[in-house]
Amino acid sequence: MRELILTAEQTEDGMTALNFLKARGFSRRMVTSLKRSGGLTRGGEILRSVDKVCAGDVIRVVQEDSGGVVPNDSICVEISYEDKDIIIYNKPPFLAVHPSVRHYDDTLANAFAARFPDTLFRPINRLDRDTSGLCVCAKNRLAAAGLADLKKVYFAVVNGELYSGGTVDLPIGRESESIIKRCVKSDGKHAITRFDPIERINGRTLLKIRLETGRTHQIRVHMSHIGYPLCGDRLYGGDASINRQALHCGEAEFTHPITKERIYTAAPLPKDIRALLYNGLK
Repeated sequence: MRELILTAEQTEDGMTALNFLKARGFSRRMVTSLKRSGGLTRGGEILRSVDKVCAGDVIRVVQEDSGGVVPNDSICVEISYEDKDIIIYNKPPFLAVHPSVRHYDDTLANAFAARFPDTLFRPINRLDRDTSGLCVCAKNRLAAAGLADLKKVYFAVVNGELYSGGTVDLPIGRESESIIKRCVKSDGKHAITRFDPIERINGRTLLKIRLETGRTHQIRVHMSHIGYPLCGDRLYGGDASINRQALHCGEAEFTHPITKERIYTAAPLPKDIRALLYNGLK
């Protein structure tokens, strides 16, 4: 359960409760859910969405959730940031984010359920099982709805040496007769990837990558398409120098949906990617 105490300001005087809450980041659907659950009150009395609020009114919002995922407290995942509304995990490689047929109780969702048994798991950015790094999760609906401005920076090691940055602006779609694999195709979805080289070592390049869209396998598909597949990414033409795609979500930044503070957190390159790059050089 998440409780919020909201005080109406002078500029909000005379607004309906619905418009007051929408201005604070609540969707109409969320307000409807609050009404049905009795989670919207003023002075101990139920506040209807059509009621008008006055400057100085103290409005109590109680959001309740149900988890629905099997908890597993044996899964230990580093936490990079946490408050009442958000938790950011530094996910290791080979840990799936969501349960599936093959991963029923050994995912990040199961670790979350062990820590927050009565809270729905809401990952804002979803990493592939083999991709490591920051996974931002909201603890309630309001936080999830307000994290639309989440900015992420990825780090990848590619085969080949790149000396200048660039942008790949090519549509991505599902490859014919494949459930998993994606490719650049004219009728695919709009996708933009921006990359900059950080350093070149042993015929490989460490890249800093920013996405303007969020398509499945976007970084892997775009870099492979321009001739620089990710190391270890055998699905898209990479070598076998590492036993997963060398991709890491290393930075996350956003405006906190409740406090409106600017939040930034970072996760260093994991050991296997550092070893791939430096191989004893550092």
